[in-house]
Amino acid sequence: MNSTMTKELAIQALNQAIGREHPSERLIHHSDRGVQYASHAYQDLLRKNGFIPSMSRKGNCYDNAPAESFFSTLKNELIHLRHFKTREEAKSAIFDYIEVFYNRQRRHSSLGYLTPLEFKLQFRQKEAVEAA
Repeated sequence: MNSTMTKELAIQALNQAIGREHPSERLIHHSDRGVQYASHAYQDLLRKNGFIPSMSRKGNCYDNAPAESFFSTLKNELIHLRHFKTREEAKSAIFDYIEVFYNRQRRHSSLGYLTPLEFKLQFRQKEAVEAA
């Protein structure tokens, strides 16, 4: 998180995700058409990792519906319910909401009422069986 959305921030976040998740090549990376995602440096990082870039069509919010839905949920379940005194307090609360509650405890109807972590583990187990 930062006060402005820059390509450096987006690159840092992508590198962090790559380091944590170790995604396979041919991963489809979807984003909106923000200048940070369209930058040569960001697109080069996607290509370097063998990812397939996918961008929303101009002016079509439905292409990015999962991300928009997540941000709506985050705002309705956390942001609009609290007043944060500092950026650090907000960062900490958002981190806890995403990493502790949203990914590990909150069940999602779109995932068959699994948590995102349960869904990811189930997916990876299926991938491992298919690869064997």
